[in-house]
Amino acid sequence: MSEPVRLTTPLKEEDVKRLRAGDRVLLNGAIYTARDAAHKRLVALLDEGKALPFDIKGQIIYYVGPAPAKPGQVVGSAGPTTSYRMDQYAPRLMEVGMRGMIGKGNRAKEVVEAGCKHGCVYFAAIGGAGALIARCIKKVDLVAYEDLGPEAVRRMEVEDFEVVVVNDVEGNDLYQMGKKLYAVNE
Repeated sequence: MSEPVRLTTPLKEEDVKRLRAGDRVLLNGAIYTARDAAHKRLVALLDEGKALPFDIKGQIIYYVGPAPAKPGQVVGSAGPTTSYRMDQYAPRLMEVGMRGMIGKGNRAKEVVEAGCKHGCVYFAAIGGAGALIARCIKKVDLVAYEDLGPEAVRRMEVEDFEVVVVNDVEGNDLYQMGKKLYAVNE
């Protein structure tokens, strides 16, 4: 197995252009959290011509609603949520500079196409491993929408946060590649 690619946020165009579906990546720096309710609000701000509550250029949004931290912890379990709920909003955020998304599951064709057009990759984090993922999160700060509780926008400082590239900027799809690899010819 090849060595993982190490990246530090914010991501640059050349960072995402060199990634290919199936690459293991260790992320370092800040990533932002948001789920569907927060995405709806972010896109509404853009549609109204207003600024987002953080600079999205080069950033990664992690689809997560972390559990509350236990004493002595930075954050509770922080596993990915299913990504398709953000599909209707993701292309708009790519248009204004988002470079990466982290979640689990397939993305709509329109999201994959927008990623190719705007230079944005989709990463998968391991579902069911939220407690392990939380170990990579070193600091969490509320950014916006506190009323959404765990689904508020947060800034997370991460260290060696392991993800896998599912959709690269060439339009490759790790899930489709896997299906072809194990397809049985009748």
